[in-house]
Amino acid sequence: MKYKDRQGNFLQDDETQEKIIRFLYGTYPGQKILPSLTHKRLSKCVGGFLSTKVSALLIPYFVKRNNINPRDFEMSGHKSFNDFFTRRLAPGAREVDMRPEVLISPCDSKLMVYPIEESQGHRRSRFTIKGIQYNMEGLTQSMKLAEVFAGGKLLVFRLAVDDYHRYCYVDNGDKSQNYRIRGAFHTVNPAACEKVAVYKENERVISILKSENFGIVMMMEVGAMMVGRIINYDGPTYVKKGMEKGMFRFGGSTIILAFQKGMVELDRDIMLNSQQGIETKVSYGEKIGRRVYR
Repeated sequence: MKYKDRQGNFLQDDETQEKIIRFLYGTYPGQKILPSLTHKRLSKCVGGFLSTKVSALLIPYFVKRNNINPRDFEMSGHKSFNDFFTRRLAPGAREVDMRPEVLISPCDSKLMVYPIEESQGHRRSRFTIKGIQYNMEGLTQSMKLAEVFAGGKLLVFRLAVDDYHRYCYVDNGDKSQNYRIRGAFHTVNPAACEKVAVYKENERVISILKSENFGIVMMMEVGAMMVGRIINYDGPTYVKKGMEKGMFRFGGSTIILAFQKGMVELDRDIMLNSQQGIETKVSYGEKIGRRVYR
């Protein structure tokens, strides 16, 4: 799957991984194997192994295979592969744009923006990802949230295995408690999203931020194949922009943000890419848009 960086250059995901995903989701033998791979039991088993000392032997291969830049991260003292996978950034590796009017990316990822349609009295609040139609009520299991975000924007941040797997708050504000929705663990690879309503079926955690600059923001972390745990640090509390919100254990995963109608304006390159069905590579703390002044 191709995507673009902020300079407009095309980049390429791992083609081998995409071929495997297309086999699993697009062929009869693959679909027979798939249920065992997406079951929570397997993710727990893999996550358990990756927390053992012996799993640390995988770290050098992973760094080389995924071209991890050691200058960006704390690279020493890891007791297991999961310990390394949730490694922290090195000081100065990412700068968080703290201007209050600026919307930042909560993570290193590939970003797509989707308009949330208004239809049938806001109840459906539809949007389409990779040809599959969703609605906010199905995504959040809340009719009330569907109404709040009707006509707004949905931002989908897809994290691959080589991305930094910690994430932050995009603004100051009052955060709600976390609501967990149980589900499966499909991969979030775009090839799978063409076949299955991944974001409606996967396990996910929802919280709400009453932000100081962007109105009410829905924050959602989505688990994926081989992701052992979604770890959020905070319950209901006041949070600050750039403050670390949580992390994912091993695997690809996704963060979804929803904004109310007329609250944010995304950067031009991101919107143009999204309109063409192309993801944009963004970094933790980087400017991706700004608030709309009224």
